[in-house]
Amino acid sequence: MFSLEITTDNRKNQYPLILKQLQHLIEGETDWLANLSNSAAHLFHTLGRVNWVGFYLLKQGQLVLGPFQGKPACVRIPVGKGVCGTAVAENETVLVPDVHQFSGHIACDSETKSEIVIPVRFQGEIIGVLDIDSPELERFDEEDQAYLEQYVEYLVSHTNWSRFH
Repeated sequence: MFSLEITTDNRKNQYPLILKQLQHLIEGETDWLANLSNSAAHLFHTLGRVNWVGFYLLKQGQLVLGPFQGKPACVRIPVGKGVCGTAVAENETVLVPDVHQFSGHIACDSETKSEIVIPVRFQGEIIGVLDIDSPELERFDEEDQAYLEQYVEYLVSHTNWSRFH
């Protein structure tokens, strides 16, 4: 059984623990669906102050809803639309302190106020995104971005994507 240790300390103490938990969580498992599912649940229950964590997977030129934790979500997002589609189109993490100030934001949950979207890359190509929403303004910053990008890199490097394609 996997035990989550949640810390209320600052992020400098929290994120190294979250990365260590990820290592134990996916140790010995390489299935992409299992690893994305457990990673979404892991982040949802350890980050704090979030209302949605999940993956969108790039299929036939659009993002399709994958494993997630939170309220039901938008199922398909065109590349270039919303925060998720923008992250794919620009091939970089998009950090949004206030979603209401983001032109073209897609409001899947009216409670969301800030968001971070990290591209998921396999062999240099974007295959999806990790999307994290918060009901708080300015919930995410550059420190979140750096650690979450490490999280995604570790997840991708320890997952078998052959059946995904």
